[in-house]
Amino acid sequence: MAVTASTPGRICLFGEHLDYLGLPVIAAAISRRITLTTERIQEPVIRLHLPDIGADEQFGFTGQPLPYQQDRDYYRAALNILLREGYTFSSGFDVTVKGDIPINSGTSSSSALVVTWLNALSRLADNPQPLSPERLAELAYVAEVLEFGEPGGMMDHYSTAVGNVIYLESQPQINLTVLRPHLGTFVLGDSQEPKDTLGILGRVKFGMLDMLKRINGVNPAFSLHTASLTDAAEYKDILTKDEYILLKGTLTNRDVLREALTVLQAPELDHTHLGKLLTTHQATLRDAQRISTPKIDRMLDAALNAGAMGGKINGSGGGGCMFVYAPDQPEAVAEAIEREGGKAYVIHVAQGAVVE
Repeated sequence: MAVTASTPGRICLFGEHLDYLGLPVIAAAISRRITLTTERIQEPVIRLHLPDIGADEQFGFTGQPLPYQQDRDYYRAALNILLREGYTFSSGFDVTVKGDIPINSGTSSSSALVVTWLNALSRLADNPQPLSPERLAELAYVAEVLEFGEPGGMMDHYSTAVGNVIYLESQPQINLTVLRPHLGTFVLGDSQEPKDTLGILGRVKFGMLDMLKRINGVNPAFSLHTASLTDAAEYKDILTKDEYILLKGTLTNRDVLREALTVLQAPELDHTHLGKLLTTHQATLRDAQRISTPKIDRMLDAALNAGAMGGKINGSGGGGCMFVYAPDQPEAVAEAIEREGGKAYVIHVAQGAVVE
């Protein structure tokens, strides 16, 4: 028996660097996907065929928990998570992995991979029990983030598993809303600059957490959910200049997201307003979080000059991808991005994890 499953990548429309602080995010699944074709075999092994990178891998599997052999050992982690969930496996698997999501570029290729692998395995277990998109997201978060102690949030897993456009609150509990705005095309631009995901997450996330600890020492009632932008000035004396800028940037991004949610939920989508909010978000990510790069700034400027309505860096930053909203003449926008040295893809909002 063979199963073919696929999952999209994602872009973060609004709320970059907010989800791990317990603030909401708005993300969209995109029309570039990871596809796994998985077949049971008699041998007690997992065979991985990775034609996109010209590699093959193999490891033993007898249905028992597996020790990890490397950081981000996602294939073994997903198996271990399902074993803990009560799934059993009396056979090995032959797996072919293909995809067209830019890798290591902030478009959640790793989360899409983990979601897809979990989706396939849940259907090929001795006791098959398909997982809902929400449960796939929860288990993928455990397998990718918690299992390896990495500093990420849950946006990637929910947006890829559930699909479409989602509004996600993670505190005080998970609250997921699927949005269905009538969006036009986007253009994704891969800068082909390497990212330092863990370094940037560590600096921005742990910098914010340390700052909040000091602020709450002065005012236990302070909350990123309720503080106004003007409230930040009260804590200027206990923060460095960069910390103060980062705090104000975080509150600004929160407010931009709230305005964007209203735009996306309106009966008639205001495409121009949406584009302007994306560009406002980018300005803060560039100047306060300092996660953009000169090349990505040039790619964004070129895209806007070619007719895009707005755009921003995508993902943790320091390289990777940007995207713009370009419902008109997306091909011209893509050409402008490529003239600045990026690799461009015309994309649209897509469905989430599926089994074909």
